[in-house]
Amino acid sequence: MPSLTPSDGAPARVRVIGSRKGTRAPARRPLQAELRDHTELGEVYLRGLMRAQFRLAATILGLGVIGLGGLPMVFWLFPATRTLRVFDLPLAWIVIGAAIYPVTVLVAISYVRRATKIESDFTEMVKRLS
Repeated sequence: MPSLTPSDGAPARVRVIGSRKGTRAPARRPLQAELRDHTELGEVYLRGLMRAQFRLAATILGLGVIGLGGLPMVFWLFPATRTLRVFDLPLAWIVIGAAIYPVTVLVAISYVRRATKIESDFTEMVKRLS
């Protein structure tokens, strides 16, 4: 074993650069535990899910407002549509009374499918990262 003191009697200088023990990576918690325990990481993932859901809902709501709100504008901007008759019924009645409902059902089905896809993607990601 070498001497720690130099030849002039002063103690040798020792530089400590780290521990000699091997460092271990911190234990990784499953994402399910992060979500269950409402940790900061879990909150980040949940905010991403809620942001995607909100974006979808805002898009559908915007389409509904533009679509339904645009009908009176169409009838006001194009006076011929007010007096146009189809099968002896005014066009406005047919559009408002009959055409809106199938379109609304199709939009609702699309919304449910997209919302389900967002949630299944989130669930798949949680399973993959856990």
